[in-house]
Amino acid sequence: MPSATPGAIGAIRKFNRFYTKQLGLLERGLLGSDFSLTEARVMYELAHRSEPLASELARDLELDFGYLSRLLKRFELAGFLRRLRSRSDARQSTLQLTRAGRSAFLGLDRAARRQVAALLRPLNGAERGELLSSMQTVERLLEARGPARDFSVRGLKAGDVGWIVHRQGLLYASEYGWDQSYEALVAEILASFVKNFDPEREHAWVAERGGQILGSVFLVRASASVAKLRLLYVEPAARGLGIGAHLVKLCIHYARSQGYQTLTLWTNDVLVAARRIYQAEGFRLVKEEPHHAFGKDLVGQNWDLDLKAPPATP
Repeated sequence: MPSATPGAIGAIRKFNRFYTKQLGLLERGLLGSDFSLTEARVMYELAHRSEPLASELARDLELDFGYLSRLLKRFELAGFLRRLRSRSDARQSTLQLTRAGRSAFLGLDRAARRQVAALLRPLNGAERGELLSSMQTVERLLEARGPARDFSVRGLKAGDVGWIVHRQGLLYASEYGWDQSYEALVAEILASFVKNFDPEREHAWVAERGGQILGSVFLVRASASVAKLRLLYVEPAARGLGIGAHLVKLCIHYARSQGYQTLTLWTNDVLVAARRIYQAEGFRLVKEEPHHAFGKDLVGQNWDLDLKAPPATP
């Protein structure tokens, strides 16, 4: 493989200087806040993960563990972070943003959105498309040479809802012969989720690799004590990586952390792989009945997980 030329190295360094200046990354506080760039990134991860371990953050963000520990301690002293005893290992503590911490993150998130919107405002549609395509190319080429990872999980972002509706409509049509009424149902559920989203009690997780969505799941508030697990799916090419089980675990951990007493879901008996995941996590079948939907005769099933009970063991 040819080595990088001085010209290529110089061009990339020039671009880095330009980009950091455009985003104000050289300023003392990011986006006019009291947070550094690293602190803001850690805050983002805490807001989009369900009770992570400090070791997981250090690994995924490639941060020195001692440095991260000092940063988290500052968050605790500021009232932004609380530590909870891990349910799977009492020797460890998981991390969770407090109400004040989530409020601080939302302020950062709004400021970041305003900044990016201001950068895009002078560009016309074609220019924006060219910019986004170029950014995706940079990400794809550099990530392909980075450390190998099976997949990562993030929160919901713009464009995900339409893609998830599209993919679920296609997948369930090709694999089970379901008609467009299922796609319509997914669209209705997700439209309601976005319009009525409660950031304190609801969440969504999207698994991806190389910028490509591999699967997703949603947790929706049903009542003060009951949450619903909705629309779990994994792309066919990504099955066997443990993505479905991981997404369900995230959903369960988050529901417990928010004080829900029951996590419930509705599915159909033909979805065998998903049902096995639910059973492994301790869900109990509470009701099933035949029905006709999506152009097929199906058996609908309701499953409940008692969140007050100890977590299921392997």
